[in-house]
Amino acid sequence: MTAPAPSAPLRVAIVGAGPAGIYAGNILANALAARGDGSSVEIDLFESLPAPYGLIRYGVAPDHPRIKGIVNSLHEMLDARAEGADRRVIRFLGNVEVGRDVSIDELQARYHAVILATGAIRDAALRIPGVDLPGSHGAADFVSWFDGHPDVPRTWPLVDEQVAVIGNGNVALDVARILAKLPENLRSTEVPDNVLEGLEASAVTDVHVFGRRGPADIKFTPIELRELGEVAGVDILLDDADFDGVDPASASTNQLKIMLRTLNSWRDRPENRGEPTGNPRRLHLHFWHAPVEITGSDRVEGIRFERTAPNADGSVSGTGVFRDYPVTAVYRAVGYFGSPVVEVPFDERRGVVPNEGGRVDGAPGVYATGWIKRGPVGLIGHTKSDATETIANLLEDVDAGRLVAPVETADILELLAEREVEVTTWDGWLELDAHERALGAAHRHVRERVKVVPREDQVEISRSAALSDAGARIR
Repeated sequence: MTAPAPSAPLRVAIVGAGPAGIYAGNILANALAARGDGSSVEIDLFESLPAPYGLIRYGVAPDHPRIKGIVNSLHEMLDARAEGADRRVIRFLGNVEVGRDVSIDELQARYHAVILATGAIRDAALRIPGVDLPGSHGAADFVSWFDGHPDVPRTWPLVDEQVAVIGNGNVALDVARILAKLPENLRSTEVPDNVLEGLEASAVTDVHVFGRRGPADIKFTPIELRELGEVAGVDILLDDADFDGVDPASASTNQLKIMLRTLNSWRDRPENRGEPTGNPRRLHLHFWHAPVEITGSDRVEGIRFERTAPNADGSVSGTGVFRDYPVTAVYRAVGYFGSPVVEVPFDERRGVVPNEGGRVDGAPGVYATGWIKRGPVGLIGHTKSDATETIANLLEDVDAGRLVAPVETADILELLAEREVEVTTWDGWLELDAHERALGAAHRHVRERVKVVPREDQVEISRSAALSDAGARIR
């Protein structure tokens, strides 16, 4: 095992082109450049989808342009060129599924290190009776639908008037807001046309959001909560009993104080005083509700909760008081869960790749960062610190000579071409990006973009770009 000489580039494969993978590549390149000893790196960023950005493109609600602004910085990282060279620091290789189109072993034969940044895209399990009834949906699937993910059905069964959303995090709030929001207020966003058509036909009138804990334990962010209160045409209804003993002044953080004050201000709205508003939709926020059972025979007919109460240690316990709600659809937003990567150890209980500081257990030269490393918690700041730790340990292994030099020198593109994998590139993404923006500009409701949804269409548009340097080491 030998470290590459300063004159020989370190070759690294990163699997997953969401924020975790892009940050890891950027941090690695900057760390080596800062050494000033001629150290360099060649980074290939593999993504199973034709386009980059992961959950920023396919996991953030389309009416959140400020959050999606993170794309601008990710774009700069992927577009950056190596100093003094006509090549990009990070080469994006999309529409390539590691474990199917190319194996981890084949990557290790061509790179000094492999970094897994595959995230977590499955719904965490909610283990209650009736969870598999028709009409019970995972929030991750719904988010993928309204964000135009290419691998989910184009339609969604929005046929229910009364629906429940289980969860008290930002994903639950996104799901509830999209369900409750009037479709005309989404027309200016990048929501795909098929999604807009589905929302325009929606039968939803009432959305009920349930959390196990009280208002002082919500996992939203202030901006998410404030945006909820600004949704036009929607009443927000709260139960005064849920706020007994809740004092904003005693909240543990300033963020929580702000959110409790926001919730309390909503309690004074006309709809919570029993005054009619004329709004066509209602969003009900319920606290101290633990789901017990989704009821129904052939499909969802209702949901049962047990009222909870706080314990001295901050946990909650059931009170023995049960409440039934006659909803006919349930959306489970209780968290995400990671997926195994073929040929890599996986913790089925936690949904992560077992690791120490990003070094994958039992797999020398393989690293992890982001949600597949730590689980689906935390925001962008946590993703950066995660990547920083993983890259520091990778470079420590480089300096200690622990990494195996690549035995295959041929470009991975040659192998993928032999297997007839239709690889998309950064130049292809720029082509697709421009195409989507042009669709948005020409749309009857002018938008920033209109997403192209079918995978085959994304690939065709991306691969139509002029790629005269397709065989270059790094573009």
